[in-house]
Amino acid sequence: MEAKIRAGQILKKYKNLQEVLLDKDLAGLGDIYVNFVHSLALSQKLRKPAGTKVNNRILAEAVKKSGLRKMLPKRIDRHAQGDAAEALIVYAWLQDVVGLEDCLKILSKSEDPTEALTQLLQEIGKRLGATYE
Repeated sequence: MEAKIRAGQILKKYKNLQEVLLDKDLAGLGDIYVNFVHSLALSQKLRKPAGTKVNNRILAEAVKKSGLRKMLPKRIDRHAQGDAAEALIVYAWLQDVVGLEDCLKILSKSEDPTEALTQLLQEIGKRLGATYE
């Protein structure tokens, strides 16, 4: 049995990055992934296991600070902004744009979760060639 998930097995074809950001199914998977990598990064800092959830307020603020907000519809609430961040992060992981180790390294650089997630979103944008800053 092959353990590696291939992006083509679960991702649909997206016309543009905005479709990725607004994909609710991708956001659902991204929610779990973001909480997982955030918990791992926190566990590394604390030097003990820690499980935590990333608040949508933090994700929405990171979306704004990263410049990603410009790619979203005008009238979109904080929850949907958080979903967009989660969708993009897991999409980047599935496409091998950023690996788990990359995410951990970036999230560990800052004590402030909003700043750490902002840096992750900016790095993903840079690697995808997106111009949302």
